[in-house]
Amino acid sequence: MDFCQILEPKQKALRINLDAHIYGTLAEIGAGQEVARHFFQAGGAAGTVAKTMSAYDMIISDKIYGREKSGRYVCQDRLEKMLNHEYHLVVDRLADIRGEDTKFFAFADTVAAKSYSGRGDCHGWLGVRFQHESGAEASEILLHVRMLDQENIQQQEAVGILGVNLIYACFNYASDPVKIVSTLMDNLTTRRIEIDMIRVKGDAFAGIDSRVLSLELVKRKFTSMVMFDENGQVIAAKDSLYKKNLVVLRGSFRPPTHVNMDMLDCGKNMFLKELSEDDKKSLEVLPEISMSKLIERGEVDNKDFLARVDLLSTIKQKVLITNYDGYFSLNMELQSICKKKICFVTGVYNLQEILDIEKYENKPSGILGALGELFGHSTKLYIYPAHDDEDPTKLNTISDVPFDSSIKNLVNHLLENELLVDVKDYNPEYSGIWSRTVLKMIQNDEPGWEKMIPEEVGKRVLEKSLFKS
Repeated sequence: MDFCQILEPKQKALRINLDAHIYGTLAEIGAGQEVARHFFQAGGAAGTVAKTMSAYDMIISDKIYGREKSGRYVCQDRLEKMLNHEYHLVVDRLADIRGEDTKFFAFADTVAAKSYSGRGDCHGWLGVRFQHESGAEASEILLHVRMLDQENIQQQEAVGILGVNLIYACFNYASDPVKIVSTLMDNLTTRRIEIDMIRVKGDAFAGIDSRVLSLELVKRKFTSMVMFDENGQVIAAKDSLYKKNLVVLRGSFRPPTHVNMDMLDCGKNMFLKELSEDDKKSLEVLPEISMSKLIERGEVDNKDFLARVDLLSTIKQKVLITNYDGYFSLNMELQSICKKKICFVTGVYNLQEILDIEKYENKPSGILGALGELFGHSTKLYIYPAHDDEDPTKLNTISDVPFDSSIKNLVNHLLENELLVDVKDYNPEYSGIWSRTVLKMIQNDEPGWEKMIPEEVGKRVLEKSLFKS
């Protein structure tokens, strides 16, 4: 059996300090100089650290790095300016002196730790710009994190450990995507810190897709969700969804079908009628794919998930990847982020499962608590009709969903308050399409599946020979 020793931050810092080829700058704003402290306390820091600094004063920070248009200091733009400034400074000053055998780097973080008032979101950006070989073009890795400790000093300590892990990973695991992600949380737990975005670029990470790293974050439960924009690129989910009204469709999208797109369109059109003019401007339409069951079975295939992200991007759809099993827990998380209204578009058979009281036998709060988590104060379900299993000519709606008589009054409450609403203006030509049927046809080389999915999706499936196994 292969046992992997997890090094302490001091051990990692010392190993870097003793590597005569690694030399650079550490610039930290907002949570002390905790990363630099590890390198100094480990010993031998003179061999690694050219300079440490903390431009803590906002005016000084603006004078050095420039002012952000947004006025924010804890943001990706500020981090990239810090990395750019510090990296070029150390290279320009020292390349002629020791450039032939040195791998230069700049580490930076900009963090909003817990304040005395106790208000505000505790989060931050960390990054490293570095040479993986002497004289090489710079490569870069960026992280966005949320700090969950209750005390400022604990948050500082967590940032310090993560920063050391990040620098160590750059110089030891840049070619191994699994190792990069897995070692970032060495000596930390998800009760202390959450990494919700990671992005890499440069020759050090040749052949590594940033999106794979993001999927690894979800797979390892270092974060509950990651998000991809309409171009298939990684974005910070919680920043992107903050104060947004959401239309969410849960599905496999393997592949995206006409019925998936019709469900999203119907949900959007229905939701727009309920929103104010101001709220309409902040509406986000979002397919969501859960890894939950696949994680439990150990069957998560990163390539398969990326294929689905690519297919959705061909029709300009953003997508959320999560590790939530039920609608209830997903809604609770989304509500805490968006702080606005949410509607889930789902099918009749999913509603039947949601109202199945046997599903809640192991849940302490039972079906009543689960439905409370699902609907809360500002969430509703739009129910898309589906063909009856026994009578294909019949379309089932909410009224056809069976449920235990003990929750009749509860279901009536949801109906009367329009928290459960039938989708009316659907396209009847699409209502009989099932993703699993399309997938089986593709795998068996059966003709006709192309008519069931958007044209752009069909072309990509053929070009890449997707879903053949």
